Amino acid sequence: MIASVAKALEILNLFSTAEPCLTLTTISKRLGMHKSTAHHLLNTLLQYGFIEQQADDSYALGKTIIALTQNILVNVELRDRAAPLLRELADTCNESVYLTVRDGDRVLYIYAIESSQRLLARTAVGDYAPLYCTAVGKAVLAFLPPAEVSRLYADRPDSLVAFTPHTLTNFRQLQDDLARSRSRGYTVDNQEHELNTFCVGAPIFDAHNAVIGACSISGLDTEIIDSRLEVLSGGVVYTAQQISRRMGYVPERMSMVRQNMAGK
Repeated sequence: MIASVAKALEILNLFSTAEPCLTLTTISKRLGMHKSTAHHLLNTLLQYGFIEQQADDSYALGKTIIALTQNILVNVELRDRAAPLLRELADTCNESVYLTVRDGDRVLYIYAIESSQRLLARTAVGDYAPLYCTAVGKAVLAFLPPAEVSRLYADRPDSLVAFTPHTLTNFRQLQDDLARSRSRGYTVDNQEHELNTFCVGAPIFDAHNAVIGACSISGLDTEIIDSRLEVLSGGVVYTAQQISRRMGYVPERMSMVRQNMAGK
């Protein structure tokens, strides 16, 4: 463990509903550390918003804690509302199905149903992956403001790292791919993040019409993005739309995808 990080976390754990505010003296005594050490740690936590200083110079938990808690609640809500729909999708397509949320320039996998054909025994839940070379990531990128996409990649040429020979490392090519994805409503990952892995993804929106994540179908057979693409893309788009509606999203127009793969 990193001692300074552990001590900072110990400081955060001191606060409670019974004691929402603590002085420097109390914090240093409770943790058995010098005041100067506690003061340095508190200053760092202050700069990142984890701690706030009150008018009487005591300390309390900051707004960053609230924001992080809210993110967790949203992720749990999304997962719980999406799970039945994703299980239905997985049963229908017999492939792995994933649910992700955006976290900066990455996606975080928060729910997964792994196909028995998948060689890896572990689940993807808790893993991070780049936005630009995954179907779930590109589904998010395709519906972000262009200026934000440019900030992530055009202004940082070294950010488009090749994971495989198929990874799009040219920003203009990525833009073209995202434009096609917006037009058709789904994204394709043709071995761009992992060799011999093919994925189809679709975006998920919230009540503010903002893209918050994506879901995908993933497998080891090229048929996923070839002979089965029309059926699988229809299924993943339909599922993403149903999840979005459960998150409060109201589409501006009726969807062109009226049926899922089971013909419902």
